[in-house]
Amino acid sequence: MRSSRVAAKAPEVSATDANENAASGMKRADAGAKSSLVAVKRVVFEPTAPNPTPAPAKSPQGMAWIPGGEFSMGAQDPPEMDDVGMKATVDSRPIHRVYVDGFFMDKTDVTNAEFEKFVKATGYVTVAERKPRAEDYPDAPPENLVAGSVVFAPPNHPVPLDNYFQWWTYVPGANWRHPLGPNSSIVGKDNYPVVHVAYEDVQAYAKWAGKRLPTEAEWEFAARGGLAGKPYVWGDEFRPHGKWMANTHQGHFPDKDAGEDGYTGIAPVAQFPANGYGLYDMAGNVWQWTSDWYRPDYYQQLKSMGVARNPQGPDSAYDPAEPGHAKKVHRGGSFLCTDQYCSRYMVGTRGKGDVDTGTNHLGFRCVMTIQQWETAQKGAVSHSSPGQ
Repeated sequence: MRSSRVAAKAPEVSATDANENAASGMKRADAGAKSSLVAVKRVVFEPTAPNPTPAPAKSPQGMAWIPGGEFSMGAQDPPEMDDVGMKATVDSRPIHRVYVDGFFMDKTDVTNAEFEKFVKATGYVTVAERKPRAEDYPDAPPENLVAGSVVFAPPNHPVPLDNYFQWWTYVPGANWRHPLGPNSSIVGKDNYPVVHVAYEDVQAYAKWAGKRLPTEAEWEFAARGGLAGKPYVWGDEFRPHGKWMANTHQGHFPDKDAGEDGYTGIAPVAQFPANGYGLYDMAGNVWQWTSDWYRPDYYQQLKSMGVARNPQGPDSAYDPAEPGHAKKVHRGGSFLCTDQYCSRYMVGTRGKGDVDTGTNHLGFRCVMTIQQWETAQKGAVSHSSPGQ
């Protein structure tokens, strides 16, 4: 399988802000097409029914209890949504009912400091730090088989939005320690989200931490924070009372981020208000891995099941734009999302990415079941002894 990880001079970026949005910034002139899009927006959200099970007396450090329950899953288009928004929600329909059990979730994305503890404890080397093997990429020129990752490199002038190679590039030496390349560093950025992590990397961290990645359904239930039928994590309006609620892109995409929300580029975790469950940055800043394979028709399958209980995602991945690529679902949007190009900071929308590819706008957070928490507590007790 050809991967976006190996640069063929211009990488085939799996960054979720890319393929499916390539020309979505253009307005449709056809009023008939527009009216048909508006009709799609008339979706019905039923109330969220939280699980009545009492919350545990204690939560793992840095995690919040998510009660679980039954909810309507999928994208709700805000009023006056333009073609960019409609494009962002096309694989997030139909709205369907899902039930998830309760679980704990990290309050923030995994930070550089947390990931560094894992690396120091295990000696783990991320995918971006490893030199790609020629046998895995037989079509790649030898000079392109260098360790590195995909980095957002904005042009210094406006460009058409139909070719994302104009702002994404494969940078040798880019990895979680050097997010923009070998001359960059995370020194002084302990509380920033770790980025340039491939699916294999985040799975390794989760296992070490005694946790796992959230399913897509768990992620959305948690992100909604108890709200039903709202387009954003925080409610109906993108900027309630003029307040910025997430780290997104302002100004002209991709060449100018005005930083009106206080940040140009990635921000430290927890700089914006938490949602109803006490979770930070469930919209914007960095995309987040989930454990589900990506299929654009998966919601149709779930809809036919009635109320899907604890869905684990499809059995395999399929992206009609890149049929041979194994992709997982990304959620939450990033600091690059904008109403000009990618509006996937909306809570029900979906992203996708190759499992072997990280970028400088992709991170993750973990979840833990009650059973995992109880096992961890028993392990802590068994390793202690009187007098210690």
